[in-house]
Amino acid sequence: MWTDVALQPGSNSPNNEEKWPDSGRRGFLKWAAGGVGALALAPGLPKAAVLRERYLLLYNPNTSESIRQVYWTPRDGYIREAVNAISWALRDHHNDQVKLFDPNVLDQLYALQLQLGLGQPVNVISGYRSPSTNWRLCEGSRRVARRSYHMQAMALDIRVPGGRTWDLCRAARSLGAGGVGYYPRSNFVHIDSGPVRYWS
Repeated sequence: MWTDVALQPGSNSPNNEEKWPDSGRRGFLKWAAGGVGALALAPGLPKAAVLRERYLLLYNPNTSESIRQVYWTPRDGYIREAVNAISWALRDHHNDQVKLFDPNVLDQLYALQLQLGLGQPVNVISGYRSPSTNWRLCEGSRRVARRSYHMQAMALDIRVPGGRTWDLCRAARSLGAGGVGYYPRSNFVHIDSGPVRYWS
């Protein structure tokens, strides 16, 4: 069942002072010019990414919530209420804390959906992590970064239906945008909107 969720009353809702990226075509083109190499590999992607509505189709297995949300339109740019709804769906499921997600990582996920032709929801294994959750995960594993981009709502751990993890990783790396971590044993790929870097 698809649900349009919103930031819940009483949750840690983002305030109006959060950094908000350039909206509209110019803002996306600035991001695209920063090294989205996949645009050259998929000739239909630039027009689709820039001129059509951008939406995400997500499933969070930790909360059993699904969301299909248009978060950017050519007319309005980024839609704050939609990014709020996506941010709530990607909240820290351990304590329901939420932080406004960086639209750059949402754009990366949108580009992956288009590039891979995904018609099914992307499974988001981990979205936002509160500092307390991240600390607890660090204590249990050396592979968890102490200053994780998850704590800044700039990272997603994702998998696609059918277990095409290597295809997802290769597509994410081809974007040339942000960090991409490949975790084949756990069957997921990490993407973030930090500096470009790759690891396994």
